Amino acid sequence: MKKRVIAAALGALCLAPATHADTLLGLYAGAQGWNTSTSGGFSETSNTADFDFDSTTNASVYVAFEHFVPLVPNVKVNYLQLDTDGVTNLNAAFEFEGTVYEANTSLLTDASIDSADLILYYEIFDNDLVSFDIGVNGKYIDGTFYVEDVDSGESGEASFKGIIPMAYSRVEFGLPFTGLGVYAEGSYLSFDDHEVRDIQAALTYSFVENLAIDMTLQVGYRDITVDIEDLDDIYADLGFDGVFAGLEIHF
Repeated sequence: MKKRVIAAALGALCLAPATHADTLLGLYAGAQGWNTSTSGGFSETSNTADFDFDSTTNASVYVAFEHFVPLVPNVKVNYLQLDTDGVTNLNAAFEFEGTVYEANTSLLTDASIDSADLILYYEIFDNDLVSFDIGVNGKYIDGTFYVEDVDSGESGEASFKGIIPMAYSRVEFGLPFTGLGVYAEGSYLSFDDHEVRDIQAALTYSFVENLAIDMTLQVGYRDITVDIEDLDDIYADLGFDGVFAGLEIHF
């Protein structure tokens, strides 16, 4: 009897570090494919045109590191590529990079935006039923807008970049013993005439859960608004939204 008790105690001690490792240190890595619909437009004045953009598939990847050190925030880095184009039949004259494109011109429009987020956050709650994070996000955007007259080939291109400070939060609910869960995550900023938001919500399913690694599928919806006024002489009012699917690995 005594030997069995000692053996059980030793087994528990051997499992303890692995059992608590997730609460002490955690590394998350994920990737998403996003079917994106785009609306709105851009210009070099406050009167932005509305363009016709085609739906496209964009990609997002992220890495997050969580730890047990008090007062030191957890860190998440996210990279997102937003590329879209289309052909618009102009209803009115449109000026871009010194060229005036008259009404009824077939205009190719291309928007390419790279977005990188550095998120510092704290876990307010964290258990099997609910978790809640809050923090700040430094979003760096680097974009290029391009237009071209389909008939004449006349074109113009303008670039912009900047760092946008945003508020960040995430809430997640889990259904114990099923692997199912839902989450909502977002960053938001509104000041003067600028408004930038990045919001997503998803249903999740953890199909691998053990002491070494967790793997979770995600299916959800993402909505991004980029409404900027006079950033490197660029004005834009663009909306990106659509369904995404992703995979997250937790070490």
